[in-house]
Amino acid sequence: MRLLLVEDTPDLAQSVMRFLQAEGHAVDHAPDAATADAAMAVAEYACVILDLGLPDGSGLDVLRARRRSGDKTPVIIATARDQITDRIAGLDAGADDYVVKPFDLGELSARIRAHARRGQGLPETRLQVGGLEVDRAAARVWADSVEVRLTAREWALFDTLIGARGRVVSKSTLEEALYAFNDMIEGNAVEVYISRLRQKLGASVIETRRGLGYVLP
Repeated sequence: MRLLLVEDTPDLAQSVMRFLQAEGHAVDHAPDAATADAAMAVAEYACVILDLGLPDGSGLDVLRARRRSGDKTPVIIATARDQITDRIAGLDAGADDYVVKPFDLGELSARIRAHARRGQGLPETRLQVGGLEVDRAAARVWADSVEVRLTAREWALFDTLIGARGRVVSKSTLEEALYAFNDMIEGNAVEVYISRLRQKLGASVIETRRGLGYVLP
């Protein structure tokens, strides 16, 4: 998934980014409100992790502005402010969830996955995809009861296709799921990962729609 982390503390931002990237997510980092606004204006995110105390403004103002614009991207507020009034203000501004620092990275990751699934209209975690059994929460796939091991990026691409089941996903959208702003994108990366997934999961699992993209039928 493509995620946006809005956090002005460098050490915390790096820790969260390393953890989420190790799980296969593409993570963009915004250290302030202006960068967050710019990022959300040009990229589509599965989830935003938003700090409230930013050097150039309030995270609540960023959130309110995005909601007024019609943006429905799931937003998890992650802040040191733990008063009930702060939580109420965040939820009233349009946040989907609220975690208090210091938070457990595993729990944050689980919340991100849950809200991203709900944003796709697929709240369930166990799915049948063709002849495959998929656990999106655990990032695991079985074919004929035998687990198929996927790399982090193979899973990221496959999970993006699952979230859009029945709809064609363009190559550029899949690239966004794999790479953050500062990553070097290889020209044939999507084709390489699609080929690997077909080898592992079956040639018919992912269909190519020439000139349009790829789809899980």
